[in-house]
Amino acid sequence: MEGKSAIHSWEKPYMCSVCGRGFSQSSGLLRHKCNGEKPWKCGDCGKGFNYPSDLERHWRTHTGERPFTCIECGKEFTQLSNLLTHQRIHTGERPFNCSQCGKGFTHFCSLLSHQQVHTGERLFICSKCGKGFTTSFQLLRHQQVHTELRPFQCPDCGKWFKSSESLMFHQRVHTDERPFRCSHCETGFKRSSDLAKHRRIHTEERPFRCTLCGSGFRWSSDLTKHRRTHTGERPPFTCPECGKGFIQTSDLLIHQRVHTGERPFTCSERGKGFTRSTDLLIHQRTHTGEKPFTYTLCGKGFTRSSHLGTHQRVHTRERPFICSECGKGFTQCIHAGERQFICSLCGKEFTTLSHLPRHQ
Repeated sequence: MEGKSAIHSWEKPYMCSVCGRGFSQSSGLLRHKCNGEKPWKCGDCGKGFNYPSDLERHWRTHTGERPFTCIECGKEFTQLSNLLTHQRIHTGERPFNCSQCGKGFTHFCSLLSHQQVHTGERLFICSKCGKGFTTSFQLLRHQQVHTELRPFQCPDCGKWFKSSESLMFHQRVHTDERPFRCSHCETGFKRSSDLAKHRRIHTEERPFRCTLCGSGFRWSSDLTKHRRTHTGERPPFTCPECGKGFIQTSDLLIHQRVHTGERPFTCSERGKGFTRSTDLLIHQRTHTGEKPFTYTLCGKGFTRSSHLGTHQRVHTRERPFICSECGKGFTQCIHAGERQFICSLCGKEFTTLSHLPRHQ
């Protein structure tokens, strides 16, 4: 992947472990000679650099200067390479393609991280708990779990956060800002990662494969849960009230609202409260009439992606849920007596989706 056609000149994925200088090709790193001495010193903080150009870029962290501006959206950058990479958001260019699945990426480092999805390799290991990650950024973000320091405070509710990024995402709870829009159905998301996951509903992409049985999954969390059907392993986070297990602490915190009765997300129309922001968003569609998930063959629209998935089986005649008693197949997985379809106006529950519209 070292050829000029594979890596643009501003992509520098090969880093010197001594001085941190990046190179676009591995041969450049091999030619680079570094004895650890950094003669170019910053007059403000004393940090040393090997090259005056590196010192010049560093100065901008003190001065706040951002000389490179995007002509499309006006966003400013401290380095030209960051601007060139950013512009791919507007052009849609994804020059780095995975040889396994053909998926394209705007950054070479993103491609390297993605390839670990296929290999299962997790190179970055937390020294505290041994958990592995595909990128150093994910590891750094995870390590904040082990510290109690929370220096960033929300001015609206006073809640403290471990990173400015977490605070920024949290503030969208108050503003309901959803800057990331799906080009297929116009659904908005608060995080770009949530949009990327959502797109798999439209593309039917299932990048996460079980090495034991070959089953494919849209999300890594579903693959992790599925693997436990082979290993019998219990989820790591357990609710102290009812003993239910969860893969992530965030899922456990949301679940505990069932016991505490907390409903922090409130509908401005009816005043109804919800335990999750996604449930509030789905509920608001009962007022707006929005049905963002549409099946292309018949044009029928749905408020939830899960309802679209169930409806698609009407056309494909797929019945993946088999009764262990009689062998009969079904399009949905519903346990006997379970009432999973809830009226958003009065709270009455129903066993089938068809009964809910008739009730409303």
